[in-house]
Amino acid sequence: MSRPLTPLGLAVLSLLGKEPMHPYEMQQRIRDYSIDHVVKVAHGSLYHAVERLARQGLIEPVETTREGRRPERTVYAITEQGRDEADSRLREFLRYPLEEYPIFDMALSFLGWLPPEEAAQLLDRRAVRLEAKLAAHDTVIANLMKQGLERVQLIELEFCNARLRSELEFVRALSDDIKNGRMTWRPPGRTNGENNDT
Repeated sequence: MSRPLTPLGLAVLSLLGKEPMHPYEMQQRIRDYSIDHVVKVAHGSLYHAVERLARQGLIEPVETTREGRRPERTVYAITEQGRDEADSRLREFLRYPLEEYPIFDMALSFLGWLPPEEAAQLLDRRAVRLEAKLAAHDTVIANLMKQGLERVQLIELEFCNARLRSELEFVRALSDDIKNGRMTWRPPGRTNGENNDT
């Protein structure tokens, strides 16, 4: 195996583990099942992932069709090697906490760069966006459950919501501590009252 299986690669193998399909179908399922909320799917990246998995022998073409003037569509199926690799990589992702570098964590490490009042305002704005994101995710989960998906098929969204709720609670508490003077600092190199537009 030349490169480790990426999260998108694992998503493709998981979809093909249920039934053979062509990349356009995969893209639809990724959207329909909100997999794109937990796996980054940039424009064109799905097709590159499919090509890489085929080169590695983890999936194989089983049929090529053409409808009218549309381009050919190749249907892929997972191979035994693909099942084994998916099993192995999933176990690894579940077992070991990998080092991640979230942007918000980085921003918090430089919080003291901004004036406290501005930092509190920005945190309040983040809280509003987190609330909206939570509401949207709750709606997605409810709609998918109405479609008959089982909890195991939605567990990643459930975890995402738990993480969002935890972040929302933290952001609100931090903003409150700043506004009520329980957390203060003086930004380096700024005079009192100096502030950037928000």
